[in-house]
Amino acid sequence: MEPHSQTSDTPELRKILEGQLRECYGRVVYSHKTHEKCSDILLDRLSSIKLGQIILSAITTGGFIFTFFGAGEVGAAIGIVISTTLLVLNAYTKNYDLGELAQKHKQAANEIWLIREKYLSLLTDLVMNEKPIEVLQKKRDNLLNELHAVYSGSPSTTFEAYRKAQDALQTKEDMTFSDEEIDAFLPNELRRS
Repeated sequence: MEPHSQTSDTPELRKILEGQLRECYGRVVYSHKTHEKCSDILLDRLSSIKLGQIILSAITTGGFIFTFFGAGEVGAAIGIVISTTLLVLNAYTKNYDLGELAQKHKQAANEIWLIREKYLSLLTDLVMNEKPIEVLQKKRDNLLNELHAVYSGSPSTTFEAYRKAQDALQTKEDMTFSDEEIDAFLPNELRRS
């Protein structure tokens, strides 16, 4: 017996599809926010490292100046320790480009944002009940392929970034707006209150 080429469009099937789309939407919301948080964490770390490099360079220079003007072995020892620390820090930033990695996370977040909005539109189309379920399933499958392509080319996220994303979404309600907040952005003709 061959499978049916057309799926019957019933409320039960729409409910099943809606459940899957809601789950996908939730995962995409978290992925988007987690990549944003990864980018923020890396940029903060890069900023701290750059500041540390400047401070260590200043201390190293000061140590060598003290040595030059007669501070002796103590000044030289401090200069050697600080300059070695600076060398290690410089080697780390040379081999591990935090700025580039942060940019890759930001790019992934931007691409995932678009897919997130497409999932939201697909959910809206499903609830409006104006498109056949087969059309919605095809859009779902296309979104899965788009998402796979983005995930394949993006760097891995960290648990720290996930926790920050979770806090932003659940505690700080980063993605939630009251009707009043939305109304403030809209012209009078489109407001609910």
